[in-house]
Amino acid sequence: MVIYIDLALIITSVALIISVIMQNKGVGLGGLPGSDTGGVFTARRGIEKTLFYITIGLSVLFFILTIAAVIVRN
Repeated sequence: MVIYIDLALIITSVALIISVIMQNKGVGLGGLPGSDTGGVFTARRGIEKTLFYITIGLSVLFFILTIAAVIVRN
């Protein structure tokens, strides 16, 4: 049982990392202090919105699997 949870955690974490990286298109060094990002808000549409919801789902799944792994090990 522990092996299956660990495997699911690895797969979920890799998928979560990929989904977060795919959302950060064109960010570059915009978060550095002193840089002007423009502050323009754009609405998520189409694939961006779907990717956003997939990222939320993966993070919830990762959290649940982590709690399950702690419970199973104790």
